[in-house]
Amino acid sequence: MKKLTTLLAVTLIAASIHAQTGSKTAPTTAIATTTAAAEVKDEAVLTIKETEFDFGKIPQGKPVTHIFDVVNKGSVPLKISNVQASCGCTTPEWEREKVVAPGETTKITVGYNAAAEGPFTKPITITYNEGQTRVLNIKGEVWKTPTASAPENKTGGDLKN
Repeated sequence: MKKLTTLLAVTLIAASIHAQTGSKTAPTTAIATTTAAAEVKDEAVLTIKETEFDFGKIPQGKPVTHIFDVVNKGSVPLKISNVQASCGCTTPEWEREKVVAPGETTKITVGYNAAAEGPFTKPITITYNEGQTRVLNIKGEVWKTPTASAPENKTGGDLKN
């Protein structure tokens, strides 16, 4: 009976080790296959030197702009089909007909109309090469400009005497 119990225990341990080894192999293969498929799909790699820009504090009523540099680090040409801002206060501009060859750079200029007071964060979505997307962000804080000019300094005349 002791031999039977020992044999059963050894069999269970061996089965357990085999099951753990087998389950570790399957996900690794699945991950490798998924990664290979993603690399084939994303041959044109749109790389942006900075994906977020902070304007800091800007005065109300003064529009601001920033230029984002976009590099094609892939092996096939890159075509930006659309650059969409989240609202009308943000205006992106880019060379609509330009095809960016591998290794080349292009620019996306993003303007922001600082009309509303307070902090802001605005996403800008880039669509390229048949539906692939990338998101840029601009942010900052608009401070309200005074409605009246500074009061007159009446004591300034005393300084002249």
